Amino acid sequence: MSVTTDEEIAKLEITTKLFRIRRTTLQMLKDRGYEVDEKEMKMTKQEFIDKFGMSPKREELIISTQIGDESDDPSDRIFVIFPEVSKKVGCSVLKTCVTKMGTEKVSRAILVLQHGLTPQAKAVISEVAKKYRIETFQDSELLVNINEHELVPKHEVLTSKEENELLEKYKVKRAQLPRMLVTDPIARYFGLKMGQIVKITRKSETAGTYITYRCVF
Repeated sequence: MSVTTDEEIAKLEITTKLFRIRRTTLQMLKDRGYEVDEKEMKMTKQEFIDKFGMSPKREELIISTQIGDESDDPSDRIFVIFPEVSKKVGCSVLKTCVTKMGTEKVSRAILVLQHGLTPQAKAVISEVAKKYRIETFQDSELLVNINEHELVPKHEVLTSKEENELLEKYKVKRAQLPRMLVTDPIARYFGLKMGQIVKITRKSETAGTYITYRCVF
């Protein structure tokens, strides 16, 4: 009879955690409109282990994708990077990320962190914000997909055309719509910017469904 050691249990826990985080990240990218391999997104934990190994290095989990198959627009491409750093991420990691983005001609990136950022690293993100958009999530935020939670209503991000049609139809300005903070978990999940409008469809006992719109501020 085989005996599972504490070390093996710890490795399995780390592997399970990374499997769940990467799966949620892939689902999030798909919901944002990026190209995602269905097989990779739906791989089992054993398939994840077969591909990356037990207790894999975080840096090997990197994801690179884009909106559309043949887009050359840097704004359509994105990196998801999982820094190996086990403490707050500092300037060196951010600068390496920015260099990689410049070399690969990618204008957007997501960093999935074990902990947060140092104040200096946050400053780097602000400094490069005009050219590069860098988002950060902590591991704990991606263990489950909040967009699939039964209590979270359906959210749909409107296109620019749909936004204009909505504002014209109801004769309102963006500032007159109900608001959603840019820091709201759903706004962060979809990577929304200030001014974007979201359609929210809720279940209603009387009407079947109830639709509202919110503008991100």
